Amino acid sequence: MKHLEEYRRALADPLAYARNLKQETGKAVIGYTCSYAPEEVIMAAGAHPLRLFGTKKQIHLSDSHLQSYCCSVVRGILEEGLSRRADVLDGVIFPHTCDSMQRLSDMWRMNIPFGFHLDVTLPVKLDTESAKEYMIDVLKKFRDDISRKLNVEISDDALQKAVSTTNAIRQSIRTIYDLRSQYPHLLPGDDLYNIVRASMIMDRDQLAGMLAETVAELRELAIGAGPATEKRVLLAGGMCNQPDVYALIERAGGEIVWDDFCTGARYFDGQIDAGTDPMTGIAERLLKRVVCPAKHIDLDGRARHILQLAKDKKAAGVIFLLLKFCDPHAFDYPYLKEYLDEAGIPLMLVEIDDTLPAGGQMQTRFEAFLEMLEKEKP
Repeated sequence: MKHLEEYRRALADPLAYARNLKQETGKAVIGYTCSYAPEEVIMAAGAHPLRLFGTKKQIHLSDSHLQSYCCSVVRGILEEGLSRRADVLDGVIFPHTCDSMQRLSDMWRMNIPFGFHLDVTLPVKLDTESAKEYMIDVLKKFRDDISRKLNVEISDDALQKAVSTTNAIRQSIRTIYDLRSQYPHLLPGDDLYNIVRASMIMDRDQLAGMLAETVAELRELAIGAGPATEKRVLLAGGMCNQPDVYALIERAGGEIVWDDFCTGARYFDGQIDAGTDPMTGIAERLLKRVVCPAKHIDLDGRARHILQLAKDKKAAGVIFLLLKFCDPHAFDYPYLKEYLDEAGIPLMLVEIDDTLPAGGQMQTRFEAFLEMLEKEKP
């Protein structure tokens, strides 16, 4: 498949990709830390949105600013700023998410000398009558703030164009997921990982065309392909910075058929209604999309969603990847387990960090879990 190497290269060094893009196009580069960031507004301002995932370098500068119990993603993002490797960024926006990300916003504002800083204080409770009005107001303020910071006028036409692009990107990624759910052997899991995360890094206009071509290639490959024959697995959790997890599960005999990551299926969940006012459409998608534990709609919405995903995708089991020190997902896990236990769906908890356990320990754990799934088949 012709674009796979381009996805890999972009993900291998996102800041280098952004630096090259900036030199070629002159676009401002705006970093963001959460999938609730309104990318369309950044794009409509003529800038490039870049998701920040952490760092692949050794973390040491940020340790003097953050507590040791902050997750590796938060520490890694600050490390990239303190080391000035992220000086390609013309600004960074921080949507309101977990406590650690909010403290990262403070640390960035006080310690990083380049680029502007903006907080986007989105509502946490999304099921109230006032949530939509509040969400729209926050997004309109963000539109005004970005306009001032970049000294540009953001028109509704530019927003509609950005909405059309992001809708196309999300639809293509969903189609890729749907095809892999039926025929997991069409595309290795680590390539799926590369595609969805590269979609948060690459130039969105170029990306939309590339993804459409990737979808067409996969549809060709799917003709005559056999259905999944191995143990079907659903991945859940916050975000996964470890592409090796996919390869380890597949080598153990599992087939990853879907996920519930903010750097996965939650990223492309929902379309924006192009027929509405663009700010209203963006707000409605953020209100209706599948929530993470940092947002609230109802008491058991996430558990019901993951349970339904497991049933819809015919997953034999769920592997929950818990990023070390991620309190929202750690608090989420017990009641998710209760729901899956009641439904008779096996669940495996795996704590991960910026490195994986060595010596085949993780591989052995996956093999044991998948062997259990085989034994529990009716």
